[in-house]
Amino acid sequence: MQTEYKMLAGIPAVLYGEPSRRAYLFVHGQCGCKEEGSAFAEIACPAGYQVLAIDLPEHGARKGEENRFNPWTAVSELQAVLGYMKSQWSEISLRANSIGAHFAMLAFAGEELHKALFVSPIVDMERLIADMMQWAGVTEQELEERGEIATNFGQTLSWHYLTWERRHPIQNWRCPTAILYAGRDNMTSREIVEQFAAAHNAALTVLENGEHWFHTPEQRTVLREWEKPAMQASANRLTTG
Repeated sequence: MQTEYKMLAGIPAVLYGEPSRRAYLFVHGQCGCKEEGSAFAEIACPAGYQVLAIDLPEHGARKGEENRFNPWTAVSELQAVLGYMKSQWSEISLRANSIGAHFAMLAFAGEELHKALFVSPIVDMERLIADMMQWAGVTEQELEERGEIATNFGQTLSWHYLTWERRHPIQNWRCPTAILYAGRDNMTSREIVEQFAAAHNAALTVLENGEHWFHTPEQRTVLREWEKPAMQASANRLTTG
């Protein structure tokens, strides 16, 4: 599979596949990296797509850099990447994981993307932050007074982050969307993801015994089988013109 590493406005990226007019942007989640896009590219590229994957701040080749892994930074970067993609491809789709899906929905609100494939998406960040505050036994007043509070489960609660999310809810998401959700996802409740799917007419598939991170052989097999139909639709269009 043809692979090309490049920099896009200072953002490390990798492009998979032979030249095409169709492309997917692959956006990883927390603790991920652009190279995770290679597994998706193995399915997408034979169907006629290229796959462009990027490193979000503090991830992959960007570990230790000054930019932080937060929505106000990631959104502007994703918008810059989409601007580049519009100059290169006539049909652009999105494949995103977890918080990467959240950042992408904020960045691409109102955009006419061809389709979106989300795995374990964070669809209500304000609710997730509230849940984490409850897990940590932290009140809003405490968080406002202290600004940031580290937790024993590895996340740092931030008053600025919470208030930013409240000012920037996901809205005007118009892209045809399919979601793969795990029945044992501890980051987004089933009720929340079902509400999002209903509100945005998204196709929702649930792996009942799955977890937020699709990592076991069984989970990864389900993931690949879920991705294939969207790729087959592309292959059919290429065949029929």
